[in-house]
Amino acid sequence: MDLLKKIAFQPTIFQEIIHKLSQIDTFKGGWKLIENKEKRYLRELRDIATIQSIGSSTRIEGATLSDDEVKKLLKSVRISQLDKRDEQEVVGYYEALEIILQSYTEIELTERYIHQLHSILLKYSVKDQRHKGQYKSLSNQVVANYKDGQQKIIFKTTEPHLTASEMLDLITWTNIQLEEKRLHPILITSV
Repeated sequence: MDLLKKIAFQPTIFQEIIHKLSQIDTFKGGWKLIENKEKRYLRELRDIATIQSIGSSTRIEGATLSDDEVKKLLKSVRISQLDKRDEQEVVGYYEALEIILQSYTEIELTERYIHQLHSILLKYSVKDQRHKGQYKSLSNQVVANYKDGQQKIIFKTTEPHLTASEMLDLITWTNIQLEEKRLHPILITSV
């Protein structure tokens, strides 16, 4: 699988990407300098980013909770009261993301860890128990739902019979690229 084809950009777009990556690297350096001094503010920024990530990612899967609703849910969550699928997905996503944020330096990129994180992600989702911690067995696609009732396919996902081999290829490619350090880590993870 030649994943480098996925990051072949027109020169003007490539230059813009390089510029943005340099801004991120500059910010990252500044972040490390103030990390110990301003832990409270950095925690608030992390919380905001976490809520936005959870909201966006679960909305891609069809959840309808706004970022404010996600924030309220996470502040008041009682696991025994997760009746709605949106709530179940948000809490599972939050727990998986917390594990990643707390332990990312120890987590290896392997199928085993992906399956483990998938199990955590779907831990409270009653509907998804049959495939929790496994690759999918049914075809799916990412769909945008509009207020007028229309739907638009954003992209079609890999077919179930190809998922295991394509995931193995992706994991292998990603680990090699991260080890070789020829590409910026953000480019690697975006692929």
